[in-house]
Amino acid sequence: MSQAHASSGDLVDVRPHADKLKQAVSLAVLRTDRLEVMRLVLHAGKSMREHQVPGELTIQCIEGVIDLQAHGTVTTMCAGQMVYLEGSVPHALVAVEDASLLVTVLRNQH
Repeated sequence: MSQAHASSGDLVDVRPHADKLKQAVSLAVLRTDRLEVMRLVLHAGKSMREHQVPGELTIQCIEGVIDLQAHGTVTTMCAGQMVYLEGSVPHALVAVEDASLLVTVLRNQH
């Protein structure tokens, strides 16, 4: 079942899933011509293969622990930490433990 993206003025809950994290799934929060926000859920041992996006992005760890591979290094991110990546930087994610992330991407930059 698809959930509608947030509209201007909508309140979006990005608090930790806590005891519901095991059942949680990734969700596209909003998408416009210039901005995309996703609530990404990765369960322990799961990964997102290396990829890149043209726009700048931030990854905020809401809960859990992930390893971020970017700029030739691996950085462990824990709840409350955020990282910024320039556009077109190859990166990959591996969940060390169940985790949820808030990913924000600037789109169509010219």
